[in-house]
Amino acid sequence: MMNNVSDTITAIATAPGEGAIAIVRVSGPQSMTIADAIFRGKGPPPSQRDAGTFLHGRIISHDETADEVLLLIYRAPRSYTREDSIEIQGHGGSAAARRILRCVLDAGARMAEPGEFTKRAFLNGRIDLLQAEAVLDLIRSRSDRAAASALEQLEGGLSHAFDAVYDHLLAVAADIEATLDFSEDELPSHLMSTISARLDSVESDLKGLLFTWDEGHVLRDGALIVIGGKPNVGKSTLLNQLLGVDRAIVNRMPGTTRDSIEEQIVINGYLVRLVDTAGLRPTDCEIEVEGIRRARQYVQKADILVYMVDGSRWMDDEDVACLKEKSDEKIVLVVNKSDLGLCESNRSYMTKVTHVSCSLLAGNDVGRIRNVIAEKLSKLHVGQQRSVISERHRRLLVMALKDVAEAGLLINRSESDPALASSRLRAALETLGEVTGRVYHDELLNSIFSRFCIGK
Repeated sequence: MMNNVSDTITAIATAPGEGAIAIVRVSGPQSMTIADAIFRGKGPPPSQRDAGTFLHGRIISHDETADEVLLLIYRAPRSYTREDSIEIQGHGGSAAARRILRCVLDAGARMAEPGEFTKRAFLNGRIDLLQAEAVLDLIRSRSDRAAASALEQLEGGLSHAFDAVYDHLLAVAADIEATLDFSEDELPSHLMSTISARLDSVESDLKGLLFTWDEGHVLRDGALIVIGGKPNVGKSTLLNQLLGVDRAIVNRMPGTTRDSIEEQIVINGYLVRLVDTAGLRPTDCEIEVEGIRRARQYVQKADILVYMVDGSRWMDDEDVACLKEKSDEKIVLVVNKSDLGLCESNRSYMTKVTHVSCSLLAGNDVGRIRNVIAEKLSKLHVGQQRSVISERHRRLLVMALKDVAEAGLLINRSESDPALASSRLRAALETLGEVTGRVYHDELLNSIFSRFCIGK
């Protein structure tokens, strides 16, 4: 990623394999010169055409036709990279795309690095770093809601939120810096208390952004929904019915599921990581003990715990202890085998948490369970703002929040220390600047853009 940004770069932009078309992108100062060298069509050459022109013709290599193509012309700054660019649309398939790519390389372009087109869009001021990351999030989206969040971030929703906090903090830092030129008796008595109140407001805004990380990880990685409970209560049956395939072995023998089984599905637009776990019970089997240990770990990490019980049997202390590991709003209690009757202990606990009474063997209750899970998922996304932070943003926000909080303590001390508080706020501003790219270094850019595919 240390290549010269004044180079003209190229890459195949479409996925490998057969398809209707294959696209080769070219961006940089020599784009039009390269187009003139390899394209043959009617009328003036590409370099003499207006932006937005579509040309039909052939790509030529050593007087031989490499492919019949459409050539699209983009002029700086009205292109994805804000550079002169062309797109060559040839016939689909790996061979045709590689033939065009070789022609472009022979004409003077170099191969783009992963994410280099988007990196140039960032370096040329078309998008900020948050929007650049949103491009990758959008490509990797596995649900409609994740795609909607990434698209809003790409349109600048999250950038505006961070910019507002940054500008607010910058104004407070400037006011504190201004006080350093005066002695305490020359300053208005209310000034420090006013600055302190504004710092509290900044701290609150930072916490609000940090709060969206939970939603962000659910959208990007999928909500972790864990099916837990004792053996033979119907966990594997529920997994199979939710998936619509026989993924887990179902047997009357207790302890059939000895390891956790994870699959991905989409429920009501939310990506879900659905995990069937080993039945919780005392056992001397080392393999089953390990499975139960993993099951308990999954229960602790679950965004939603679908805890299953046999409705015809008493819920014991172990059931209740497991349920108490999660807050009530993150629990769905599935009382299975209700056709066999319900114990009173189960009825009393059912009044405390969201529950579904069912008989999975009948095969017609999985829809109700799915709807209850969907409702729980929707409550994980209570904010009106869909733009949410990633793990990188969360880490930087935690650092900035710590500096802002410490600056507030320094201002509020009986003998305030505005110089040290100012130093803390400068550190917070630099940290926040890394989120949007106001502050960046090569290592940061390499870390972000190396995750992109070549051609994007």
